[in-house]
Amino acid sequence: MSTGLAVHGAFSLKAFNTFGLECTAERFVEAFSVEDVQTFVRDPFLNSSLSLLLGGGSNVLLTATHLPGTVLHVAIKHREVLQETLDYVDVRIGAGEPWHDFVLWTLENGWGGAENLSLIPGQVGTAPVQNIGAYGVELNDICTGVHFVERESGTVGYYTREQCAFGYRDSVFKKELKDKCVLVSVDFRFTKRNHLLKTHYGTVEDQLTAAGQLPSPKTISDAVIAIRQSKLPDPAKLGNSGSFFKNPYISKEQFSFLQSIDANAPGYLQPAGEIKAAAGWLIEKAGWKGFRRGDAGVHALQALVLVNYGQATGPEIWELAQDIIADVQEKFKIGLEPEVNLVG
Repeated sequence: MSTGLAVHGAFSLKAFNTFGLECTAERFVEAFSVEDVQTFVRDPFLNSSLSLLLGGGSNVLLTATHLPGTVLHVAIKHREVLQETLDYVDVRIGAGEPWHDFVLWTLENGWGGAENLSLIPGQVGTAPVQNIGAYGVELNDICTGVHFVERESGTVGYYTREQCAFGYRDSVFKKELKDKCVLVSVDFRFTKRNHLLKTHYGTVEDQLTAAGQLPSPKTISDAVIAIRQSKLPDPAKLGNSGSFFKNPYISKEQFSFLQSIDANAPGYLQPAGEIKAAAGWLIEKAGWKGFRRGDAGVHALQALVLVNYGQATGPEIWELAQDIIADVQEKFKIGLEPEVNLVG
């Protein structure tokens, strides 16, 4: 049920971005239901002044201290079982549900599919935009469709997984539908038995072996959480957005060059014949791991993560990111792209 829209002026976004950056929105609106979102987009002033759609703020770098226009925060909480068989269950999840809480809920029910995506920050509604992924699993492996409100008409639309055109950290919502809709819920399918468990990526299998555990949705989730906690900083304690850069896709020739530098250079062969290289490895090899400039830095345990030690500004973090991109390009002839969205 709609709670009605409350419009706040001169609103601090510090608590709404995981970098913990100071930024004041000219206007801030929270939507707690699909009806709230429809009310928002049907208001000519609010809709035309929309400058940022904000979920959990875990994939955003605010590069200004003042954000003009209106920020819409989607806070729709909803969990619904759509249908269930002996083998699988279909569910619909509100865009405002915290992602990790949702994953834990699936595990509590004994469902398989989301375990490798444990402990990813952010909300369910932003997950399809980036097609989030970790440890060999991407959102498109479990997503069956996405509901959204069209900004032009205010009507609710639906795209199947195929229509979402998911790619590596990519989707139709970053391209054709960018700025044209507001995601309100996501549909998923999970297994109830005969789970398709994936333990080959990263050190998941090693973690299971060390713990003396057999693979299951719950043990894989526990392993992923342990791995992530061992090398990724908690945003509540140290401002960050998780992986700042995408892993680049490179040619076999480029990968051979990396292997000439280090025979153990990580790379993952893709169906099209390209190699997915490890951005964190490239950044570390370039000498940036643990680097700090003022309060902007590269995490000491994971070079893929840029951090705010307390008082860094968005422009300072972005300047550091650009320096890293330029250095990796110069040393390895490989271009890095930010995974975070720049806003400002």
